[in-house]
Amino acid sequence: MSDTRTADAHHGAHHHHGHGHAHGHSHHHDDHHHGHGGTLPGRTDVLLAVRGVKFARAGRIILEGVDLDLAPGEIVTLIGPNGAGKTTLVRILLGLERPDSGDITRRAGLRVGYAPQRFDRDPVIPMTVARFLAIGSQHTHGEAEAALAEVGAARVIGQQLGQLSGGELQRVVLARALLRKPNLLVLDEPVRGVDYAGEAELYDLIGRIRDARGVGILLVSHDLHVVMAQSDRVICLNRHICCSGVPDAVAQHPEYARMFGAEAARSFALYKHQHDHSHDLSGASHPVQDAAKRE
Repeated sequence: MSDTRTADAHHGAHHHHGHGHAHGHSHHHDDHHHGHGGTLPGRTDVLLAVRGVKFARAGRIILEGVDLDLAPGEIVTLIGPNGAGKTTLVRILLGLERPDSGDITRRAGLRVGYAPQRFDRDPVIPMTVARFLAIGSQHTHGEAEAALAEVGAARVIGQQLGQLSGGELQRVVLARALLRKPNLLVLDEPVRGVDYAGEAELYDLIGRIRDARGVGILLVSHDLHVVMAQSDRVICLNRHICCSGVPDAVAQHPEYARMFGAEAARSFALYKHQHDHSHDLSGASHPVQDAAKRE
C-alpha cells in the first residue's frame, strides 16, 4: 500500500485532528499523527475496529487500552514476546472471548478466515485433505481444488493429512481459511514447522493472496525479520500497544529494542539489506523482480 505511516513513538499522545488525512494516499504523517497504536487516521473502509479493549484473567491484566484497526488490502503483523497477549487478542477479534471492557466494531457482512496456530493432526485417524477441507464447510469439490491450487498445494487433495510436510499442512490450513471467502484473514504463526526457504515462500504466497483478493490480513508472529519485511504495518504488543507503524520505524523504536534486544533491530536492518531475493519451493533463489513474473 502506498500509505506511509511512521511509528507511533509515544502511545500516550493525544488525538490530533485536522492533519489533512482525508486524502489518505502516500502522505508522510508526522510522528504523532495518532495516539492509538494500531489505528488508521482517515480510513473509513475499516473491516474491524477495536477500541479500549481490556482483558483480565484471575486478577491478572492480560490486555489493556488496546486500539486496533484492520483494513482491506493491508498486511498487518502483530508481534510481541511470549505472554504479551497476542493469542488472547486474536480470540477477542474472532469473538471467541469477550473483553472486560472496550468496543469491537465489525463491518457488516465481515467474513473472517482463521488459520489457528496449533493444529494437531492425529496420525491414527485417517483423514484425507479433501475430507478435512469439507468439515463444517459448504463448498464443492471444485472449490476445494481451486483453493488448494491458489496456495500451491493442488497435488495433495487425496493425501492423508498425517503424511503432509509442515509446509504442505500450513498451505492446506490456509486453503481452508480461504474457502470461507473471507475479507479478513487471521493467520496465527503461519510458518510454524517450516524451514527458512519455505518460510519466505509462504510469506510470498500470503502477499500474493492479498494482491489477488484485496483481503485484509492479520499475521501473528514471533518471527520478526521475514514477517516484518512483508508487512505494510507492524503492531508491537506487550499487554498494551507499545509501538506501531511501518516496519523500519518499528525496528528502530526504543520499545522494540527493549523488548527484543538491540540485536533484533540491527539484524532487521541487515536482513532487509540481504534479502533481495525470494525462494521457490525447491529452495532455489530468484531475484525479487522475477518473483512477480513467475505466476
